[in-house]
Amino acid sequence: MKLATLNNQTPDGQLVAVSADGKHFLPVDGPVTNLLAALEDWPSVQPSLTKAFDRLASGEGQTLVASDCAAPMPRSWQWLDGSAFSTHGDLMQIAFGLDPIDSDRPLMYQGVSDKFFGPTEDVTLPSTEHGIDFEGEFGVIVDHVPMGTSAEDAMAHIKLIVQINDWSLRAIAPIEMKTGFGWVQAKPACSMAPFAVTPDELGEGWKNGRVCLDLEIDWNGNRFGAANGAAMDFGFHELVAHAALTRDLVAGTIIGSGTVSNPNYAEVGSSCISEVRAIEMIRDKGPATTTFMSFGDNIRMEGRGVDGSSPFGVIDQKVVKA
Repeated sequence: MKLATLNNQTPDGQLVAVSADGKHFLPVDGPVTNLLAALEDWPSVQPSLTKAFDRLASGEGQTLVASDCAAPMPRSWQWLDGSAFSTHGDLMQIAFGLDPIDSDRPLMYQGVSDKFFGPTEDVTLPSTEHGIDFEGEFGVIVDHVPMGTSAEDAMAHIKLIVQINDWSLRAIAPIEMKTGFGWVQAKPACSMAPFAVTPDELGEGWKNGRVCLDLEIDWNGNRFGAANGAAMDFGFHELVAHAALTRDLVAGTIIGSGTVSNPNYAEVGSSCISEVRAIEMIRDKGPATTTFMSFGDNIRMEGRGVDGSSPFGVIDQKVVKA
């Protein structure tokens, strides 16, 4: 199943079913009109979803316009972002002289969940002096996860998979990290690609709780990276179990993979500017030369299957001054 949310002047938007090719949609009939509410009672929504997809398969549907799409879930109760790619962490540690994190636990922080930018929405930020950076990643959305759920059982709670741009303000991040508390100013709202898909929609692109797709990223029209999501040290089911160790996860909780990063970064590129800067510092034994983003810059992200498919659609946004 492929789902999207249309802007309709309400905070949570209008939930719609989307055809496999991403070109047509139908509203989901019934009392549940948005994705957040649907996740709270997922089994009861299935008949309405099935009916809508059957109608789409028979040729019904309206033309879907990307600019009409909000984030699949424009807001949620909880956004938890991991850092599950060790290559990214190792590069940052070496470049910036950070102490190794002596732990076999997944890394995770809690970020802004009351807003997610839509896939073509301008991203408003206050200043380029803050070091504006993109971070391409994948994420999952769960139904209610009881406290203490095991990683094995967590797989059944993963209902949808999404593609995310986790915006970062790099000049602020070190200041907040030194306080020993979490990020606030350094982590504004994230963006989402237009489609949330059920795991079966990815076929062989979903293995061992990992999204095994290339994340193609273009910055101002130039290819920046195409790292593959299969390289996660912890699968999403393990991230879900980690988050649920001491609390229930409310239905609609979104959990991110962290910046997609591969050991062969010299071949496939990177998913954020900061990682490229770290590579430059290590390679050249000096300061980084790649700058962060400027107002007016464009960022495009698209998860790509081996068959050329684009299951999540495209994030295509411009950074503008608030």
